Amino acid sequence: MPEALIFEKSHSGRCGQTFPANSLDFNINQVLPKDHQRQSELPLPEISENELMRHYTRLSQESYGVDNGFYPLGSCTMKYNPKIHEDVVRLPGFSDLHPLQPEKSAQGALALLYDLERMLAEIAGMAQVTLQPVAGAQGEMTGMLITRAYHAKQGRQRKYVIIPDSAHGTNPASAHLAGYTIKTVHSNAEGIIDADDLRKVVDKDTAALMLTNPNTLGLFERGMGEVAQIMHEAGALVYFDGANLNALLGLTRPGDMGCDIMHFNLHKTFSTPHGGGGPGAGPVGVGESLTPFLPVPRIEKNKAHYFLNRDYPESIGRVHSFYGNFGILVRAYTYIRRLGAEGLCDISRNTIINANYLKKRLEAAYDIPMHRPCMHEFILSAKNLKPQGIGAWDIAKRLIDYGFYPPTVNFPLIIPEALMIEAPESESRETLDEFADALLQIRKEIDEDPEQLKNAPQSRKHGRINEVRAARQLNVRYSPS
Repeated sequence: MPEALIFEKSHSGRCGQTFPANSLDFNINQVLPKDHQRQSELPLPEISENELMRHYTRLSQESYGVDNGFYPLGSCTMKYNPKIHEDVVRLPGFSDLHPLQPEKSAQGALALLYDLERMLAEIAGMAQVTLQPVAGAQGEMTGMLITRAYHAKQGRQRKYVIIPDSAHGTNPASAHLAGYTIKTVHSNAEGIIDADDLRKVVDKDTAALMLTNPNTLGLFERGMGEVAQIMHEAGALVYFDGANLNALLGLTRPGDMGCDIMHFNLHKTFSTPHGGGGPGAGPVGVGESLTPFLPVPRIEKNKAHYFLNRDYPESIGRVHSFYGNFGILVRAYTYIRRLGAEGLCDISRNTIINANYLKKRLEAAYDIPMHRPCMHEFILSAKNLKPQGIGAWDIAKRLIDYGFYPPTVNFPLIIPEALMIEAPESESRETLDEFADALLQIRKEIDEDPEQLKNAPQSRKHGRINEVRAARQLNVRYSPS
């Protein structure tokens, strides 16, 4: 039976905790003015402690996470979060900090943040980094605001941002929020930016190009030198979406490719908690000419101590309260220090090996649009399964019956019926083989009994859910009446 709602388990008069009657002469009206007090009871469930614990324990056991399974979500880099991160972030010097305490009492925390900025700058080939943005998309918007400030300083008000047709969906949204109009550059037959098309799109009103490398087809943009040259000759900037940085660590750097600005996804590449809308962190790195526009405050040090410097008149200002998502930053710092330079290189080498291994195992059974070696992810297409009435969505739902979280579905948009699969370096060959075996068995089912897929998932308490209805008729309220 499906687990009932906590409100449905409620019974009047039950409670989880009881306390002795207050023997002190306490009058709440002396502490809290009457007009600040509730006039009616909160409509909270009434339930015993043991039922409360059992309810949430059962719900947790029905949840899927990186601690109990493989996430093949392309472009998301859902890899295992080492538990040493949790030990470090709970050290009293970190967990007991308050953002308003004096700088002199937080020197260790400021030193960690200062060093992390320089580590990320070295990894990416950037001059400086800000840790303030708390999501990849907020990092993108920060980058676009820096782009606008840079052009304004040059005495020009540029109108357009160019985005490839294989871009992440947040790219056009971030550019639009910064006041730009979007132009699209198309991919060529090899699945990378068409340089000839880029030349047609770029003009004197172009502010920047936002691109992802490796792109969302899992392919390395081999023409980066030419792309950067085209943009720089037009006086425009090259923005690098770092969502797929897991494939590049120690192998190459965005700054060396001619990129001027980029964001990192610490919750992806550097293995901090990920999903459910947070937590996250999206630091932004910039080249030397863009450093005056970074958000304030900035962490600096002199001979005596570390401090927060707000004295940057050309800065775009603050983009988040205080100085970013501190707990996530501590986790990322721990990850980098624990692995070291060679360990970071091994991450990218292994994730590339994993993706190409899976791709090779599946290429005879599924259509693979791009046949050149991939980086950290690759695309399968269910386009050729249309005669059997099967699409990517059906394959994804059937994978649930085999105990696997589905890959990213119907993205990138330029590939019909796409299944976007990423195999992080933290996954073993045995896990990859189990996943490949499941997809191969599903391919056999498509030929023999495609109805199994149309009714999938069949092994869960809830079957195929109408996602469109859920989005259009959202109701997250519960009324006891």
